[in-house]
Amino acid sequence: MTTSVKNNVMPPNFVSNLQQALMGRKEPNDDQSNEPISSNKQENSNINGDCEEDCSKPRILVTNGDGIESLGLVYLVEALVNESLYNVYVCAPQIDKSVAGHSVTFGETVAVSSVEMNGATAYEVSGTPVDCVSLALSGALFSWSKPTLVISGINKGSSCGHHMFYSGVVAGAREALIAGVPSISISLNWNKDESGESDIKDAVALSMPIIKSAVRDAENGSFPKQCAFNIQIPTSPSANKGIKVTKQSLWRSTLCWQATSAKRHPAGYMPNQPGFGIQLAALGRDASAAGAARRMTNQKVNLEIESVGVAGKSNADRGVKKFFRLEFLNKEVDEVDDDSDIKALEDNFVSVTPFFLSPYTDSDTQTSATNWIMSTIEETK
Repeated sequence: MTTSVKNNVMPPNFVSNLQQALMGRKEPNDDQSNEPISSNKQENSNINGDCEEDCSKPRILVTNGDGIESLGLVYLVEALVNESLYNVYVCAPQIDKSVAGHSVTFGETVAVSSVEMNGATAYEVSGTPVDCVSLALSGALFSWSKPTLVISGINKGSSCGHHMFYSGVVAGAREALIAGVPSISISLNWNKDESGESDIKDAVALSMPIIKSAVRDAENGSFPKQCAFNIQIPTSPSANKGIKVTKQSLWRSTLCWQATSAKRHPAGYMPNQPGFGIQLAALGRDASAAGAARRMTNQKVNLEIESVGVAGKSNADRGVKKFFRLEFLNKEVDEVDDDSDIKALEDNFVSVTPFFLSPYTDSDTQTSATNWIMSTIEETK
């Protein structure tokens, strides 16, 4: 499946609202000019704003942390569409946000662009996975506000142990959980020296039976309440030993800060400065194209200087600047419980870990989550 961006495509709800406003402009002698538009007409108009949705099919919202062009998301969406059982929607980060955690973009404008994905309605967002899910569930982007299931993934890299707190893909599922929508996150334990594209396809195939069970039970009301699931697929999906119910371990990678040169960003990096777009828009209003181009160049230089210095001070007064880059270093798995997520993953099992919003979740809720996984495992055998 290929993706391509369509620029300047207006969200369907905006188009729908505009259509309703135009429809309301009737001739003065029209007897029905004051007749209110029924809620049913509004809903039908909104639904037509998305791809022609089959109302008999459940809605699935897909997001991820690796970005909308990630093969994990592309192949997952392709598999869901090929099932012909679901209305598939995608709202995913424009770029890699795999370690964004549960962060949101506050006080800045988030750009949303339509993306072509065969059989799905898709948008890329200049924000985090949580932004994507929150926006999708708000009713501002799509004509609906509650899908049957939210799937976050498939991401490349483990989200075991403490990585669940850093993970953007887990945060996407957690945001859906906060909104009361059934959700799962899926990650592949990617090894850059061993893993390949075929492993991503195998991970999708492994995930589909669990997804089907989740959609079915979300529809009939038997999906566990107040709970989401973090699914971890081993490095060699086709050689997995089965599925295990696991618990979150205390494992984490070592956070290593490395001193770097003053060149902090790779070539081609564009700074995401607050208010930068507003300044460019102002230039377009009051200057010629050539003049605007010259001023843009000057502003970029000034913004870069301001981002590392203190306003009002000379270079001599600013002191020594240092630059660092964070890296995650994998460490050996020490003694861990047999039912922990990292242990199952290292032993080539698919790990399914229920997670909750409160550490004081009652035992009945935890038991319900475990029982659901166990019944799903039996169905996939």
